[in-house]
Amino acid sequence: MEYSEWAPVYRRIGAELDLPFAREEAAFARLRELLPPAARDHPLERVARRLQGREVVVVGLAPDAGPPPLWRWPAGAGRLAVVAADGATTTCLTAGLVPEVVVTDLDGPVPAELAANQRGSLVVVHAHGDNGAAVAEWVPQFPGELVGSWAGPPRDGIIDVGGFTDGDRAAFLAEHVGARRILLWGFDFERVVEDDPRAEARKRTKLTWAGRLLAQLAASGRVPLVTWERDGTLTPYPAGIHGASTR
Repeated sequence: MEYSEWAPVYRRIGAELDLPFAREEAAFARLRELLPPAARDHPLERVARRLQGREVVVVGLAPDAGPPPLWRWPAGAGRLAVVAADGATTTCLTAGLVPEVVVTDLDGPVPAELAANQRGSLVVVHAHGDNGAAVAEWVPQFPGELVGSWAGPPRDGIIDVGGFTDGDRAAFLAEHVGARRILLWGFDFERVVEDDPRAEARKRTKLTWAGRLLAQLAASGRVPLVTWERDGTLTPYPAGIHGASTR
């Protein structure tokens, strides 16, 4: 998705969740300062080299999902490109899968993401108004290839091609760089595990938006978006679900 399409959607999200854009700007500045120069050099082209023209499975962290069943993938269908959304990196590594790309806002098991990065994963680090301390702590420790993202207009080699949570942001990234098809594994928009009722309500709102955004991506028709079911079947992701339009 181009930023011109995404910006009005994010303004709605920011208004609903009270996300002051000044804090996003501060996060952008911190990330730009900490990223090595190579991380800001042709970021989308480097992601495209890993995902363009390929079947991409975006791995989420739904309860009990486990790793994607790559053993079910037809031998002649070409090797899947695995993209892990934040905490799903641990799921992948435990199963012996090194993701091509990890998409993270650094609120999951960052040591696993460091390990994946060391083993060859490109890590897309997203800075936002609530994770400045994590950006400062972890970005300098990544040993491998990085790309930076944020919620504002792309600039200084830091990208924004749409998406709000790590999972849907990964799908938007795969679409933008020309994936042939996107398979969603381990996505659940209903179950929330939070002890604090306020945190639970906020998490539910975020998941609702994630579902809406994926429905918008499916409706765009730019790339097929499917859910990989536990029995191995592929189900088209239904456009227009999960409540109100993003427009």
